[in-house]
Amino acid sequence: MSHSAADPSTYMVHPVSKPILIDGNWEKKEWKEVPAIEIAFHMGETPSFSPKTEVKLRYDKDNIYGIFKVQDRYVQCLVQEINGPVSTDSCVEFFFSPDVAAPLEYFNLEINCSGVPLLHYVTSPRKEYKVLDPEDIRQIEIAHSMPDKVDPEIREDTTWYIEFKMPVSILKEHRNISTPAPGVTWKANFYKTGSKTSNPHYFTWNEVINDRPDFHLPRYFGNITFQ
Repeated sequence: MSHSAADPSTYMVHPVSKPILIDGNWEKKEWKEVPAIEIAFHMGETPSFSPKTEVKLRYDKDNIYGIFKVQDRYVQCLVQEINGPVSTDSCVEFFFSPDVAAPLEYFNLEINCSGVPLLHYVTSPRKEYKVLDPEDIRQIEIAHSMPDKVDPEIREDTTWYIEFKMPVSILKEHRNISTPAPGVTWKANFYKTGSKTSNPHYFTWNEVINDRPDFHLPRYFGNITFQ
């Protein structure tokens, strides 16, 4: 299971004929119909425990749907404000470039295990980015299986889920996008982290080659192709 920038991972995103109910249920029919991908490449030092994280996407003409399943330990959630530092908690992330003409410009959607999101639009990593307004971000419907706050940290085996429905209209407010349709490919990567838990870790779907953990390297994004 080795991929590089020259050999990116590819995920086929299947359409859905009617809106998906966002309830965090990994076992429902709409998700059983499609394959999952695993977020399995780690950056930096190998953590003492490696969570198993899987993700699935679907789409319709108005929305991108996603669901994460995380078999985890050392689960913590302290951040409760939209656009707060959610990646310090047990967190899953979806970075994606929705304009095929600008593959290095991207949105980063980050959601901690209690369903609190962050959403930025980045034109130059670490230098130029826009923090989306919380009122816009609240249009993203999110279901989570963990409580609104997880403190103290849960060190035992714990499986948790995040499911989301993201309106494409939010993205169109900030840039031109290549509307999801059969044959359209976006650049993207998925991540699992928990940088301030007692088991810091940085996992990616498409492999990222870098001396230190850094998710903001769009040249290492894989492909998501709409079917």
